[in-house]
Amino acid sequence: MAMTATRTITTINPATEAVIEQHEIDSPEIVDRKLEQAYSAFQQWRTVPIEERAAGVRRLGAALRANKTALATMISTEMGKPIADAEGEVEKSAGNCDYYADNGPAMLAREVVETTARESYVTFEPLGVILAVMPWNYPVWQLIRHAAPALVGGNVVVLKHASNVTGSAKLIEQVARDAGLPEGAITTLVIPGSRVEAIIDDPRIAAVTLTGSDAVGSKIAEAAGRNIKKSVLELGGSDAFIVLADADLDGAADYGARSRFQNAGQVCISAKRFIVVDSVADDFVAKLKERAEAIPMGSPFERTTKLGPMARVDLRDEIERQMQATINEGATLVTGGTRPDGPGYYFPASIVDHVTNEMTMFRQETFGPVAAIIRVPDEETAIAVANDSQYGLGGALWTRDIEKAKALARKIETGGVFINGMTTSNWKVPFGGVKRSGYGRELSTYGMREFVNIQTVWIEQ
Repeated sequence: MAMTATRTITTINPATEAVIEQHEIDSPEIVDRKLEQAYSAFQQWRTVPIEERAAGVRRLGAALRANKTALATMISTEMGKPIADAEGEVEKSAGNCDYYADNGPAMLAREVVETTARESYVTFEPLGVILAVMPWNYPVWQLIRHAAPALVGGNVVVLKHASNVTGSAKLIEQVARDAGLPEGAITTLVIPGSRVEAIIDDPRIAAVTLTGSDAVGSKIAEAAGRNIKKSVLELGGSDAFIVLADADLDGAADYGARSRFQNAGQVCISAKRFIVVDSVADDFVAKLKERAEAIPMGSPFERTTKLGPMARVDLRDEIERQMQATINEGATLVTGGTRPDGPGYYFPASIVDHVTNEMTMFRQETFGPVAAIIRVPDEETAIAVANDSQYGLGGALWTRDIEKAKALARKIETGGVFINGMTTSNWKVPFGGVKRSGYGRELSTYGMREFVNIQTVWIEQ
């Protein structure tokens, strides 16, 4: 993505490096008009019975499925995701709509509380227009996992998407209209990131949610705090993937490769630091290497492709810089590490071994298809090394002793621990982090209740 004379946003196909489209940036007057439309839509939408709002979200899910081919094609074209994975993203987003259509009204049902009052209860009222600042790595899912519960709750959404997926943002807005949601229910702003703080300042914005880096999160939190507006931040991660001595190494290698290399490693919750007990480290690294080298890399539109290009050239440059710095610091390259010839922002599945906690790939979030192996003597050290991070989003723990795993999970400083699996998001359980991975939760009842006014009603007599 590049800016041209500050009047357009140019999207680039990461597989071919060809220009996709130039999008006109919204002028201040257009932004004002869109915010007014969203605010007006909220005033009407909040009066619609929750069952009807849920039905609207169900229609949104159906519209996502009906437009799956177009949406998936746009995702693959704009950010390089393999087409089968892009289709899966759309399906998951539609499933999220179904979940909140089915369960949202019960989650927000009035709660009667026995007190000394004649009558007392708690209601869950909408907040208003929610600004969603969303990333490019899951262009549909990242928005819909927020928008579905927000809309059922009576809010409306203003979307500021990552600039390199502007086409996806516009298409999602059109799909919402096709679903019969009111004009302004989902509104896309085509603006650069530099204008986001001014949007947060606008009194028509009630709250903000961000998925992005911790650096951007700090700026968003500052702007929201200055305005005393609710914010939910899902930020970076440097998830540990802990392999203990009694682990199923084949299973760990299967899940580890999938977690690290899916979406070209561009996932907040992917396994990034593989913390492996010494006694099984050689075997595990050999198995992970075998799987990494078997991953087909190629065009996002080939059905056999599992590893497409990285989304932008600067992202490839950065993961290459981090990898090389770590090797210069004393780590060992096991496989990969060399970008292929030809067009596209491709980088192979790579593994760097003998990483220590002072090296670049340990200390920084790595957003690309490079795995860092950290060898430790025992499980106590593994937990300590896992917690030695400024991030705390998710993590995985591999051992055959489930009771031990449950006990160790309580010592891991993250928003989620996945035992004998990989970190993932599921609409039935809360999702979010601690430390510099952010605050607040998405998904499940917890996510539904982030953007509502929890109102007490007390009738004395």
